[in-house]
Amino acid sequence: MKIAISGKGGVGKTTFASFLVKAFAEQGKKVLAIDADPDANLAQALGIKGSSDIVPISEMKALIEERTEAKVGSMGSFFKLNPKVDDLPEKLSIELNGIKLMVLGGVKKGGAGCICPESTLLKNLVRHVVLARNEVIVLDMEAGLEHLGRGTAMAVDRLIVVVEPGRRSIETAYHIRDLATDIGLKKLSLVGNKIRSEKDKEFLTRQMPEFQFLGFIPFGGEIIEADLEGRPPFEKNPEGLVLVREMIERL
Repeated sequence: MKIAISGKGGVGKTTFASFLVKAFAEQGKKVLAIDADPDANLAQALGIKGSSDIVPISEMKALIEERTEAKVGSMGSFFKLNPKVDDLPEKLSIELNGIKLMVLGGVKKGGAGCICPESTLLKNLVRHVVLARNEVIVLDMEAGLEHLGRGTAMAVDRLIVVVEPGRRSIETAYHIRDLATDIGLKKLSLVGNKIRSEKDKEFLTRQMPEFQFLGFIPFGGEIIEADLEGRPPFEKNPEGLVLVREMIERL
């Protein structure tokens, strides 16, 4: 399966992504996790040591210049729009307990729709991963779905938007749905996170009646404890892992 995860910052999408990756790995599946959020912290959530020292691919200037044949940061230069990327998942991924992780990073740009060597390399890499790799792919995206092109998005099996009980989170989910529709990604589901009571669950389902909810994850202090201790959230919150396993069955 190829799954993209999105949502407003702070709703817990990276925590959910780590649960999803762990649950698939426990099933014996090969999993490639892609941290495509500029605020990269999926490595820490998966328990990879030294996660703060990982250099995102978007900052690998020499690699970008080699593959695109362009000078990074230069204006108006010609560069390859279809650089070689098929060897990068093996070369640049970090492996832990059968799980591979690649950290893409963000592209600093002045305006929307930037076509630059960095974004070109990342989009081609995501396209290769989604279209050509024979394994479970979990993409932890930012709310903007920046790295997904139309052809790539149409090959994603499901876009999961993580929401919490709150107006801004709901507004972001509707925005993400519109962006997904624009690029042809129609298979969209929600996961309710940080649920404190039945009222929270009812609030989300009442406010978003046209969406399909895969499930709901209760609010728990264990997630905060895991973050403070630098441990994966699934180690401190096994209940959440059980709930995510059930969501995979629904998928």
